[in-house]
Amino acid sequence: MGEVHSMRVTTMTQSVRLALSVGAVTGLLALIQPAVAQDAPAATSAAPIPKVEITGSAIRRIESETALPVQVITREEIEKAGVTTASELMARVSANVGGLTDGASITDGHDQRGFNSANLRGIGTSSTLVLLNGRRMANFASPGDDTGVDLNNIPAAAIQRVEVLLDGASALYGTDAIGGVINFITRKDFQGVELNAYGSKTKEGGAGKRTATLTAGTGDVAKDGYNVFAVVDVQRTDALSTSQRKFIGNLQIPERLPHLLSGYTSPANIRLTGAQRDYLQEQGFTINGKPITNRTINPSIPGCSAPANLYLPAGIGGVDACTYNYMGDTELYPKSDKVNLLSRGVLQLNANNQLFAEVALSRSKTQYVASSARVNAQINYKRIPALAKYDLMSEEASADDDVAGDVELRIRLNDAGRRTSELTSESQRFVVGLTGSANGFDYDVALNHSVNTIKDKDTHGYLLKDKLLQGIYDGVINPFGPSDAAGRALLDSIQVNDDVRHARGVMDSIDFKVSHAVGTLAGGEAALAVGGEVRHERTDFTPSALLLSDNINNDDAPEGGRGTSDKRTVQALYGELLLPFTKQWEAQLSARYDHYQVVGGAASPKVGVTYTPVKSMLFRASAGRGFRAPSMSDLYRPTIYSSTATLPDPLYCAEVDNNYSDCADNWSTRRYSNANLKPEHSRQYSVGMVIEPSKQVAMTLDYWNIKRTDLIKEIGDDIVLGNLAKYGSLVHRKANGLIDYIELHKENRGAQQATGLDLTLDYKGVKTWAGNFGGHLSGTYVLDSKIQNAVGDPYLSNLGRFVTNGAVPRWRHTITFDWDQGPYSASLSNTYSAGYEDQNSAINTDDGTVVAANRVKAYSLWDMSGAWQVSKAFKLRAGVQNLFNTAPPYSNQATFFISGYDPTYTDPRGRRFYASANYAFK
Repeated sequence: MGEVHSMRVTTMTQSVRLALSVGAVTGLLALIQPAVAQDAPAATSAAPIPKVEITGSAIRRIESETALPVQVITREEIEKAGVTTASELMARVSANVGGLTDGASITDGHDQRGFNSANLRGIGTSSTLVLLNGRRMANFASPGDDTGVDLNNIPAAAIQRVEVLLDGASALYGTDAIGGVINFITRKDFQGVELNAYGSKTKEGGAGKRTATLTAGTGDVAKDGYNVFAVVDVQRTDALSTSQRKFIGNLQIPERLPHLLSGYTSPANIRLTGAQRDYLQEQGFTINGKPITNRTINPSIPGCSAPANLYLPAGIGGVDACTYNYMGDTELYPKSDKVNLLSRGVLQLNANNQLFAEVALSRSKTQYVASSARVNAQINYKRIPALAKYDLMSEEASADDDVAGDVELRIRLNDAGRRTSELTSESQRFVVGLTGSANGFDYDVALNHSVNTIKDKDTHGYLLKDKLLQGIYDGVINPFGPSDAAGRALLDSIQVNDDVRHARGVMDSIDFKVSHAVGTLAGGEAALAVGGEVRHERTDFTPSALLLSDNINNDDAPEGGRGTSDKRTVQALYGELLLPFTKQWEAQLSARYDHYQVVGGAASPKVGVTYTPVKSMLFRASAGRGFRAPSMSDLYRPTIYSSTATLPDPLYCAEVDNNYSDCADNWSTRRYSNANLKPEHSRQYSVGMVIEPSKQVAMTLDYWNIKRTDLIKEIGDDIVLGNLAKYGSLVHRKANGLIDYIELHKENRGAQQATGLDLTLDYKGVKTWAGNFGGHLSGTYVLDSKIQNAVGDPYLSNLGRFVTNGAVPRWRHTITFDWDQGPYSASLSNTYSAGYEDQNSAINTDDGTVVAANRVKAYSLWDMSGAWQVSKAFKLRAGVQNLFNTAPPYSNQATFFISGYDPTYTDPRGRRFYASANYAFK
């Protein structure tokens, strides 16, 4: 009975909330109907100063500084930077740390590949909310550890400005705004036609880009009562291969990181059983004139097959075999094609009310190219000339064979071509709403339908596994060199060209907000805003029948052999009260209640205060609480089979005198979702000031402090093996005591803390005989960043040091110096990220050594651009990005597919030259 009663109460509560939301919207429409029916009032001689809505507040006001710190990136700044995507733009925001990029997506895996995201404060993509014109977009649909909007779906050409709210704003925007909010605000009320063409070329080749943008609009809202405009943006970026960059060779990866390369080679390495090795040693078998010592051998040494296949005695192949340098045979930057359409229409119903509609359509198609196929295959020893004269079918040699006389091969199959996948991310977003004022109320209400669809297609280099292995066993496909015509024909016939993964996410919502003056205080009008939202989310993940058959080489079937389909409803109500107590003191009070189906709900309060002793100085402070509900992927994703980096097993190491060549390995893992997860909780506060001693100079300085508890995370596999006394139950072992697999669960565990300072400096409008000068600095100094893996555990700092998945640099900044005189202008900018202590944990399993300690150097890039306003309608711009051709600094990291540098915050493209032309018909 208790359960039934609870269900009834929950259902009743949800129904009441839904009725309140829908009722409020219905009442609002009824409220404005009389106003809509009236004629527009006669124009007055003095137009009032228009009010605007600032990110971080639901109350319209004359634009000014608020209690919450907001950084604004203008359209002019975007043009000066020469960036064409939202992802490139966010890489220049100092508070954005460890976001997902195309560089970090280069991998031979498939989990959320192609996802470009923002990550304010470095506390997680899932805790940064991305908005378009103040409203949500559907999240990237592929299931994975991160939840957020794919920045590929927002073209820079359509952006008028970006408002970055560097403060937790769960009280206004929802549970995923713990780290902050990024609001991309598009151009509005455009009239005329504008054409823009952009092209860039790199110094060493590869990664060139071409873009074309058409913007067209008609109608003056004030005069004609309507405006309709659209922006169409088309982009193409070329691929960049490792062979096109000198810095890859300069990193000396084979010498510094031989153990991070591959033991799958061409000609194939032979992996003997222990009995086969012992037998061959007794028979006096030699390679390169020396007796073999290892189980992995290759008769072609020391020749191997250059340049990708190397003889590296210290490499993963060892002294008796070859090592494959995949970093000489992969891509660093993907080929991509992006098409975006954004359109907005406004109909002025009367002087104070507008009907509006927005359409945003986008398609981003990206090709990921990794090294050629790697194959584990069996072959009879008699097909290997170097072994044919020995008797590997003898009882001694075949003691631990599955099939007597068969030998395992580890093959790099160059004849099959490099593994190529095509990932297509498509988004549609339709918004229709009413906004304006009626009877003293400011209001905004809208319906939002947003969809993201992901298609992941294996297009080349992926082969049907059963026919591939049979072809190798039968000798049709040559594992030791190029195949003959029959072998190549077989490889061509078993190439996979299949949409292996399909994901679709749909978000439907209705939202509203109403604000109204509620009285007059000494400092002005007090105002109250209330709002609400009902949102329905659905995600579907559909693997292809071929993928589920587990018959694609190098592309394994998802565990459980099924797709997923999940949905939930989210309801929210919020309020905000603006209280200008005096001309100097103002308070902003807000609170929000969110309820997630199944997960439950929580309240998120927020208070902000500003004090303005004089017009040129403002002090501000805010404090609040928030929570983040687990994503549907966190709750329901099927188990993922993967493996660790090379890590030692302390139990086994104790038995072999800590010889890492025996007791370190890439251990298997099983990663589980958890349908019983609770929400994360947060508390955050900030204190800051704004100083404007003159019209030319302004400075902001804000201290921020964020703490999250009940973190939704897995314990790092390195943490598990480093503390077996506490986490040993997660390590499953075979009968012989070796690790079978490590169990990793999504759970609510531990906490995270981050504190720091944000600094901005503006110096503009300084007029001299040589022109007008200005400058801007935006920087973030992190004071502390640390994670606790479980309640009671000590905190582990990732500030200035690489831990598990990355590092948080202590200081990041962007500095820009501007000059203009008449029709000419120029800009010089620098983006900087401080160095940090490297990962320094990779192990060479051949000789048991740990990688030499390293500190990753600071990364500093300079850009320069100049513009000429040829006429009122025509403008030319040209520039150089990465002016000094700075290469990514060397890194030991072993977390990402790319080796030798950290791809999460570096850019392998090198020096790039670009030019653009803009022509406007108005």
